[in-house]
Amino acid sequence: MKNSTFAGLLFCAALVFFLTSCGGEGSKKETSTTDSTTAAAAVDSTAKAVKPEVNTIVTAPQTMMIVVHKVADFAKWKVSYEGHDSMRLASGIHSYVIGRGLNDSNMVLVAVKADDIAKAKAFAKDPSLKKAMQKGGVTGQPDISFITTSWQDTATISSKIRSRTVFMVKDWDAWQKSFEEGKQERIDNGIVVRVIGHDVDDNKKVSLVTAVTDTAKAFAYYKSDALKKRRAASGVIGEPKRFLFQIVKRY
Repeated sequence: MKNSTFAGLLFCAALVFFLTSCGGEGSKKETSTTDSTTAAAAVDSTAKAVKPEVNTIVTAPQTMMIVVHKVADFAKWKVSYEGHDSMRLASGIHSYVIGRGLNDSNMVLVAVKADDIAKAKAFAKDPSLKKAMQKGGVTGQPDISFITTSWQDTATISSKIRSRTVFMVKDWDAWQKSFEEGKQERIDNGIVVRVIGHDVDDNKKVSLVTAVTDTAKAFAYYKSDALKKRRAASGVIGEPKRFLFQIVKRY
């Protein structure tokens, strides 16, 4: 009887040990799986959070044609302009930006990219362009210029107000160096550089496009002695010609 009871107790003890061992192993596997899943999720989350930096600065030279003119009716002109896209493409010219004057919304700025400067200049003198402009309601004599950009910032920003300034300098390289030194001063006054370039035939004729992020500060800075001194120090000759406009379409 005693032997039977002892055998029964021994069997029960063995059974409990077996069941406990199996349960512990299962818990370890479950914990290990949970930890792995959590770690994988954390790595995936970090990968999504850290986006690769995109370089928005373009320093490769780009030939552009800038046209500023007045129109009788902007909506009518825009339809006509976009209807002649094939004519521009045939000359290696690609639409880039359309802007409307800030002070006069019927003053229009058109910026296009040109594959070949010779073709672009020939296109500007083509009688068909004059006819297309007349058909679109362009009034007066358009101001056409050809520039080579040396620096562009293509990053998207909230402000659509731009200032295009054209002026002469004594020396392109000296002006560039001095202009770069005034970067923080411009930023503090609500001005951010977008495009730096010069006339294709004369690098002393500068074409500068900036974004206006704070109109009150920027407009006050345009009239300030600080800007006059900086211009003089950088070798600017005469009074710059400024055109303020608002971007209405990018291509």
